[in-house]
Amino acid sequence: MLTLNNLKSPKGAHRNIKRIGRGQGSGQGTQAGKGHKGQKARAGGGVRTGFEGGAMPLYMRLPKKGFSNAPFRKDYAEVSLGQIDKKFDSGEVTKAALIEAGLIKGANKQLPVKILGNGELTKKLTFVSISKFSKSAREAVEKLGGEIKE
Repeated sequence: MLTLNNLKSPKGAHRNIKRIGRGQGSGQGTQAGKGHKGQKARAGGGVRTGFEGGAMPLYMRLPKKGFSNAPFRKDYAEVSLGQIDKKFDSGEVTKAALIEAGLIKGANKQLPVKILGNGELTKKLTFVSISKFSKSAREAVEKLGGEIKE
């Protein structure tokens, strides 16, 4: 039976740490594995990542090319028609109603809403002040006689 007085780590689970700079008998005395002098042997010594001894580093030699649109990207909280169909029976679909229904959560609550055409819509609904619709979503809503109010 395992009790507190006979608890033990499994064999090989614990290894002693290498105690550097604790005398010759340890096998890591004198230079403590740092070789002889030089920048890397000093306390706090060493060079930053990518440093090549004063030569032009690789990351500066390579050409910089391309463009990322990420800083200018507009993010949307995306909700599909299939999700809306499950949660709403009739009436108006607003951002507040989508949040209350649990379709928009967390950080997405601050983002503008986009309705996607995934899934099938079977009810006539009115969408009020929703920021954006995909083409297929807009067609599906209008096909059932629903309204999109800005």
